[in-house]
Amino acid sequence: MHRGPTGRYEEQRVGEEAVRAFVPDPLPPDPPLDLAPLQGRLEAASLALGRLDGLSTVFQDVRLFLYFYIRKEAVLSSQIEGTQSSLSDLLLFELQEAPGVPVDDVVEVSNYVAALEYGLEQLRQGFPLCNRLLREIHARLLQSGRGSSQDPGEFRRSQNWVGGSRPGNAALVPPPPLQVPDCMADLERFLHDRSETMPVLIRTGLAHVQFETIHPFLDGNGRAGRLLITLLLWNDGVLRSPVLYLSLYLKQNRQRYYELLDRVRTEGDWEAWLAFFLDGVAQTADQAVRSARRLTERFREDRERVQAGGRKVGSALRVHRALTEHPLLSIGEASRRTGLSFPAASSGMGVLEDLGIAREITGRNRNRLYAYREVLAILDEGTELS
Repeated sequence: MHRGPTGRYEEQRVGEEAVRAFVPDPLPPDPPLDLAPLQGRLEAASLALGRLDGLSTVFQDVRLFLYFYIRKEAVLSSQIEGTQSSLSDLLLFELQEAPGVPVDDVVEVSNYVAALEYGLEQLRQGFPLCNRLLREIHARLLQSGRGSSQDPGEFRRSQNWVGGSRPGNAALVPPPPLQVPDCMADLERFLHDRSETMPVLIRTGLAHVQFETIHPFLDGNGRAGRLLITLLLWNDGVLRSPVLYLSLYLKQNRQRYYELLDRVRTEGDWEAWLAFFLDGVAQTADQAVRSARRLTERFREDRERVQAGGRKVGSALRVHRALTEHPLLSIGEASRRTGLSFPAASSGMGVLEDLGIAREITGRNRNRLYAYREVLAILDEGTELS
């Protein structure tokens, strides 16, 4: 449905030029959404989320899956913003053994993990998903690295823009700074308005666009807006574990994503955006389930190969377990995680190396690092830099 623009333009001066800043109308859309054409997609997305939520029957340790997927999402979400960091870079950084990786990029990705984990913990403790929490999450998102000078945790007090070299040639000029608090207050009211009976997935899709249109922070809006999707779905009970992350889908369909956000603003075509969003939820959830099954199968097959080896099985199995939890390890870290002595951990890793399960990746004689290469290959899918 084409409703026309979903907001108004305000003329203002930024520097020497006059610009038109877009101020979105409050949600929900008016006239109301036509959900009938979206019903099939909504059901497909809901069924896929149900399969994803049932991962505990497939994946013995959902926390382990969540550990990997939060980090994969952090890498992908940050790549959309232009970082050149990989999942392996992040894992090495967390081991404090990351010589040669682009530190600013890895810090940015590490901040994303911290911001998401903080938000989830606050929600678990009963804190509402509100603007105060969004600001606190943003403060952690930009706590160090490149964005740390861009008022972390504060709604912006100056004009920003999206695309272009200045506001006058930008693809979007978000609301003037004085309008940001009111726009965000309207969004918060929509999120908490339970008189609105629309499905959670629809509410989430609308809220994401509204947040990106307001662009309430000086930096980090894209990452914060993608975090909002996961936090909303978890907070509203659609997912028992926060294991849905859309950044890979948005990275692969980046141009279409931006076009549809623009169509919402200029034409009011919420339905086209929601169709895209629901397709992304379904695809992403199904991909996560497939990855979980592949990881489970990989772990099982490799464990059986170790058990059939006949020598040093006990230490090798304990090192293998440590590698399933962190697929990049030094012998010292393997020793710490398993409780084995350094020689026993080294011996166990040697068994895994002989079986082709682990591979030494530094070529050094000291401070060597080992990768669980098959697992990293599964986790790395989609994070390749292009």
